[in-house]
Amino acid sequence: MEKLVIRGGQPLQGSLPISASKNAALPLMAASLLAPGVTRLGNIPRLRDITTFSHVLRIAGAEVTRSGDGLEVDASRIFFPEAPYELVKKMRASFYMLGALLGRCGKARVSLPGGCAWGPRPVNLHIDGIKALGASIDLDEGYVVASSPGGRLDGGTFKLDPSSVGATVNILLAASTARGGSRIENAAIEPDVVVCCEMLQAMGARLGGVGTRTIEVEGVPLLRPAAFSNCPDRIELGTFMIAAAIAGIPGETVTLTRAHPGHLGEDFMEAFRQTGADCDIGANTVSVTAPEELTSVSITTGIYPGFPTDLQAQWSVLLACCPGTGSVTDTVYGDRFNHIPELARMGVRAQVSGNRVVVKGGTQLKGARVMSTDLRASVSLVLAGMVASGTTHVGRIYHLDRGYEKLEDKLSACGIDIRRERYDEFATPQRPDP
Repeated sequence: MEKLVIRGGQPLQGSLPISASKNAALPLMAASLLAPGVTRLGNIPRLRDITTFSHVLRIAGAEVTRSGDGLEVDASRIFFPEAPYELVKKMRASFYMLGALLGRCGKARVSLPGGCAWGPRPVNLHIDGIKALGASIDLDEGYVVASSPGGRLDGGTFKLDPSSVGATVNILLAASTARGGSRIENAAIEPDVVVCCEMLQAMGARLGGVGTRTIEVEGVPLLRPAAFSNCPDRIELGTFMIAAAIAGIPGETVTLTRAHPGHLGEDFMEAFRQTGADCDIGANTVSVTAPEELTSVSITTGIYPGFPTDLQAQWSVLLACCPGTGSVTDTVYGDRFNHIPELARMGVRAQVSGNRVVVKGGTQLKGARVMSTDLRASVSLVLAGMVASGTTHVGRIYHLDRGYEKLEDKLSACGIDIRRERYDEFATPQRPDP
């Protein structure tokens, strides 16, 4: 197993590039199955989840190859419309295969998903939405088995309650090749959904209301291959903005490049400004200047354009670096605080109550051995290690590798003392010599 070892107290300086978005790339990969032929996807990150989903596509019959900074997906022959448990259990986004295979083949057999081990994240919205388009669905030994009459769905109307990125994408994929029209009400408007819609349009899909809460889809018999480029990762951008605020040298600027600042949403940007960190927004850059002292700002997560739930763990570390008391309330997922007990090992004073954590800041954090429990929790431990005294060992970073591309290389290039090491998690500690 691998871990990150961080010697804290080194300032973050210079410039960090933002990688391509994982959360947007996965729907694009699924959409590529809808068109026979070779689809070229640009700006696809090299991440564990991308590798896993590439294998899922190959099981169905696609040929997936890395080409420069992107992927080529040859979906000429999709002959096995199934996504097996062994792969789907590793990441929830594999469930996009339900809509993609129904849209391409008229049938699908997809395992119920796995992914990060926190909170209830049911797929009933996905299934109910697909049913509303005319699909017949059964459950068989942990698999969702779906088919469409005559090989194409009829189309229909479905209202998402609550709004869901994953369900919106799945319904879009299935509806794009339906016989008739479809409407998704209370659709998600996250950049991941908008980018997926733009790719579907490039492939010949007829969509209206892109970027709004109501998306209209007029089904077409077949989509065509396309060349399409992915967007930057907004969660990585927010993570690095927080890193610059807590670990940057006061008065000196850290510049984040290859960014799409507008994708973060105004709630995050407003909360970030209130901390006292100076933030200069360019066309594809964000320049952050740390203040002499940060101000504690309480936040509440919300569906986009609200404060992203994927940035609340990182915000908890920022609160620990501020004098005073602040809170994080998560209205999207009520049980996403597995990072708090690990941060407590480093001296973070925090109390969880339901879907809210109160953080008392102003205490110098200390390095410790901590364990990642999910993707965003793992990066919060890295941030804490950067500002802690002493050395921090962050174990089980396979979670981190699902969503952050070459994180230690980027941080090391900007002055952070961080390295990757192999370790035996179950090794017996040795007693020191007297």
